Amino acid sequence: MWLMTTRPTPSDDEPRTIAQVAEEFGVTHRTIRHYESLGLLSPERDGTRRLFHRRDRIRLDLVLRGRRLGFPLEEIRRIVDMYDDQPGERGQLEYLLSQIDERRADLEQRRADIEVALTELGTLERRCREDLDSLRG
Repeated sequence: MWLMTTRPTPSDDEPRTIAQVAEEFGVTHRTIRHYESLGLLSPERDGTRRLFHRRDRIRLDLVLRGRRLGFPLEEIRRIVDMYDDQPGERGQLEYLLSQIDERRADLEQRRADIEVALTELGTLERRCREDLDSLRG
């Protein structure tokens, strides 16, 4: 399940700056600030400096994992917020399963569409090669 994450270790609660977090996760400062502006992250502020604790880094890991799986940010917010409220609650897990089912169906449809497109490209390529061969001689 994509909510199960442990990138930041339990003993690793030393606050990190945005530069350190960006490097740790391989994302840009802009990406982190964008997720913050959407309310997906809420780092501590020390003046103008952002300090990311373990909880923030776990949330970022969840957001990035959700994005890799193709979930829209609003859906990721709902899921992560529910996880924060009561991790492992039955309703949260059932909701997540329904979202996984929807995402899987979408990906399977895309795969079918890609297969059709590849078949059509193969047919077109074969015809072009045949036409080219007939023009050569």
